[in-house]
Amino acid sequence: MIIECVANVSEGREPRALAAMADAIRAVAGTHLADVHSDADHHRSVFTFLGAPAAVEAGALALAQAALPRIDMREHHGLHPRLGALDVVPFVPLGDTPMAVAVDVARRVGRALGERHRLPVYFYGAAARSAARRELPDVRRGGYEALAARLSTGAGAPDAGPARFDARAGAAVVGARDVLVAYNVWLDSADVGVARAIARAVRERDGGLPAVRALGVALPSRGLAQVSLNLLDYRVTPLPAVFDRVEGEAARHHVGIRRGELVGLAPRGAFAGRAPASVGLAGFTDAAVLETHLARLAG
Repeated sequence: MIIECVANVSEGREPRALAAMADAIRAVAGTHLADVHSDADHHRSVFTFLGAPAAVEAGALALAQAALPRIDMREHHGLHPRLGALDVVPFVPLGDTPMAVAVDVARRVGRALGERHRLPVYFYGAAARSAARRELPDVRRGGYEALAARLSTGAGAPDAGPARFDARAGAAVVGARDVLVAYNVWLDSADVGVARAIARAVRERDGGLPAVRALGVALPSRGLAQVSLNLLDYRVTPLPAVFDRVEGEAARHHVGIRRGELVGLAPRGAFAGRAPASVGLAGFTDAAVLETHLARLAG
């Protein structure tokens, strides 16, 4: 059985801190670190690692041990929604691995984070304890800034760990989910209003593409705006359908596309038979394909 962890931490600017986190994962026997994606504007990094459930569970706890002393949420300012230093830790069953295996790992990791680090932990996705916490945006609503008030209420009590606000660490969201493709499209414009209008036209909740979430954000360091997207089910809406819709909406606003960007890995099927370059991913290699790393583990 193989599972994947796609851990998001609230640090995207300090290379030495990120190197220490990556080294902590690599030091766990049986854990394969497939990708590290960092963004200074989002002030966020995503560590993607795979392996047998026990190894990935240990890798997630090793990452927490390395990340929490190095991130201070009191000094964190970035574009991406977040609740804490070790912000989101999803576990994804791959191949024939049952979702129940990922759920068990998520709940053990969440309980361990609460016990070892006195960290409030919310479970989401298939690991959620209630329907109200199944969707990640619902769990993270209000962000870090609203966390202290949230923890002071019964409705905001965590699923694991203490109902205690630690200004340095915040809280963690730990869960189990299916494969998700995280994908950004950089516009050839700095107009964040256009990016937000495109996001509204593309995302499912506003009548756009099914199983797609989207936000429009500014990238100050690059002087550009970006449409940040999550494809919740690439079989329902693959990358080409998303890119084509974003490109069409951008053209309506007389804006071009600078490039696409994949965050982490994507299954080969997410491209629906199209070349990566056709969705803005110039220079794409098989190192960003999920099946490449599954084959490496199998071999």
